[in-house]
Amino acid sequence: MPSGYRYVPGTRETIGGPSGVLDPLEGGLAAPGPVGADSRGFATYTGSMGVDTVRSVIAKSTFAEFRIDVAGFLAEAQDTADTCPAYGAILPPNLHHQAMHWQRYCYDRGWAGVHWPAEHGGMGLTRAHNLVWHEECAKAEVAPYLNLQGIVLAGEAIMRAGTAEQRERFLRPTLSNEILWCQLFSEPEAGSDLGSLRSSALIDGGHFRLNGQKVWSSNAQFAQYGILLARTGFDQAKHKGISFLLLDMALPGIEVRPIKQMTGDAEFCEVFFDEVLVPGDALLGELHGGWALAMAVLEDERGGAGAAGVVSLQRRLEAMRNRATNLGDVERQQLTDLVSRGRALQSLMELHGEDPKIAPVAKLMNSELGYDEARVEATTQGAGAMLDGDATDRFLYAPGMRIAGGTSEIQRNIIGERVLGLPREPRSSDS
Repeated sequence: MPSGYRYVPGTRETIGGPSGVLDPLEGGLAAPGPVGADSRGFATYTGSMGVDTVRSVIAKSTFAEFRIDVAGFLAEAQDTADTCPAYGAILPPNLHHQAMHWQRYCYDRGWAGVHWPAEHGGMGLTRAHNLVWHEECAKAEVAPYLNLQGIVLAGEAIMRAGTAEQRERFLRPTLSNEILWCQLFSEPEAGSDLGSLRSSALIDGGHFRLNGQKVWSSNAQFAQYGILLARTGFDQAKHKGISFLLLDMALPGIEVRPIKQMTGDAEFCEVFFDEVLVPGDALLGELHGGWALAMAVLEDERGGAGAAGVVSLQRRLEAMRNRATNLGDVERQQLTDLVSRGRALQSLMELHGEDPKIAPVAKLMNSELGYDEARVEATTQGAGAMLDGDATDRFLYAPGMRIAGGTSEIQRNIIGERVLGLPREPRSSDS
């Protein structure tokens, strides 16, 4: 492991050496070009250094060195049994307390929020460094954070549009595990067509009077706060009358009902609002301007579903190859297809992961790949799959991967219209 830390204020380092690109056989990423350390820099880890030093902004010249530091930190944490097992995008209820402990462990040692600004408790690095963190966590089979809804969705939204008071109030407590978030977007009649949502937040003096229902809200039974979309303007086009609220889940009038899934878990919830008085300072961004912010947040979510997940997939594929015996030509071709698609997705994210247009492509590829992998895994194991709890859970959960976060059909429309520039698909509202 590279030793110690260096604080280099105001320097500029080129990631990956003169070419700016690491050897792909080394597992590195294509660099985005020169990266300035200025007031942030690059943080690296050794066990002998304190938290303040880690969060102080230190320079490292390559992703490869950062990758080694991440692996060292994770190995030490695993030795002391302080980690939380990797669990995918949704925190299972049985891992709630373990994930809370792991998030705090990372925060206390300066390893939470890799690409978050240092002033909010993060490491002040780049999204490319964050991808390295996710990949190394996947290799170690360790969760990269407490929950996606807080670190990726709520945190990114508040950094984009929050007031100084909102950033001070929510960002650091989110990284330190003091606040657990849920997402309150989808409704029974507004899932993929999110603009059709009906939950209302009428302006009532200095408050919003909230009524309605949300569904498929992950971890709402544990959350202290939720990011909520509600209709505040009723005389505007459907996408222009929506506001983004930071909802205190302890307010009177909120009822949370967990939904039991085929797997036996209850990761999702229904949430009901009955005359909930929400303080006016819960508004994030502009009144009636929540749609654009929500779309930006969803792009963060979809983009985050890319290459890091591929590492976990590749580990499962290797395990499948090791377990399977007497594979026929069909099964062998299926495994080859999955590995090839996984490498293609990983390369796409490494080369173009910072491009927001890639987000729906990554989401579509990841969802379809995960769905097919679960089915092939069950097929190659045969009857033995029924004895493998993880494989069974993945098989039962697989259809939901093509729905959660935006259906595969919706992603194809987005890619066609926004990425390829194809003519817009006719909609009923056009007639």
